[in-house]
Amino acid sequence: MRKLILLTALACMGASLAARAEENWPKSDVWVIVPFAAGGTTDMFARIFTNDMQAKYGKPFVVENKSGAGGTVGAAAAAAAENDGQTFLVGTASTHAIAPFVYASLRYDAEKDFQPVGLFAKVPNLLAVSNKLPIKTVQDLIDYAKAHPGELNFGSSGIGSAPHLPAELFQAMTGTKLNHVPYKASNEVMAALIAGEIDLAFDNITSALPQAQSGTIRAVAVTSPERSAAAPDLPSVAETLPGFDAQSWHGLFAPAGTPKAIVDKVSADVKRIVAKPEVDKRLKEIGAVPSPMTPEEFTAFGADERVRYKEIVSKAGIVPQ
Repeated sequence: MRKLILLTALACMGASLAARAEENWPKSDVWVIVPFAAGGTTDMFARIFTNDMQAKYGKPFVVENKSGAGGTVGAAAAAAAENDGQTFLVGTASTHAIAPFVYASLRYDAEKDFQPVGLFAKVPNLLAVSNKLPIKTVQDLIDYAKAHPGELNFGSSGIGSAPHLPAELFQAMTGTKLNHVPYKASNEVMAALIAGEIDLAFDNITSALPQAQSGTIRAVAVTSPERSAAAPDLPSVAETLPGFDAQSWHGLFAPAGTPKAIVDKVSADVKRIVAKPEVDKRLKEIGAVPSPMTPEEFTAFGADERVRYKEIVSKAGIVPQ
């Protein structure tokens, strides 16, 4: 009986502490790590989140850009942070579904070192080519690449990044050979494509579509299984290559062990922010698909994504480095 009373008391104490942690949060500045350079798609999601949260809670929400190694530098920093609810990471398919299979020695475990909080949105990539090339369709690209093996260069925001994998999958499914030119950030890829320094890219639609609409590059297709509402006239790669699916996504993570009360509280905020009419409209206009999830749903989604991208990496013949 005494043991039961003690266990009950401890359980009540734990519940009380959890409630107090949520009530007192945030206790000071909250740091939101973005594992890519400022100005990109991931940075955009971080700033939408932090601007809203700072206005709501009256505490500084500070975006810290820590780029490098396909986002793994920033992700490692977040994994090593205190799990007190004062540090979060805007993670992506690159950091949490792809990196485990393309880097031989990560400084973090994508599954064990993080607590998924909530998904902001899924984001298809846009296959775009330089205006100097006579390529207007996916089949044109396949034919041109086969006629000029090893001559076309594609850019990405780093080895193992979400814009890298679609090109590798494309090569594996078509039997073509493209040369990879990695950059540090998406804006550098766009600048190189506009200048004709690279021939093509499978970059995030949020950054590539405006350039295509302005005519500085040529849009060919989207990498989601279906067409994008932001560019309904563009076909999907899958319409030419059935089964092709290589999207990115952006979501909020906390270091493992962050109090559940805080995780649930922030997750509800992510859902609230994404559902705001002005945010929903903005995301859809740039091609993102708002996809809020609970921490449990996001955890299951991440596990499924790791299985899917592991297969893509395997098909592409990428050897972890």
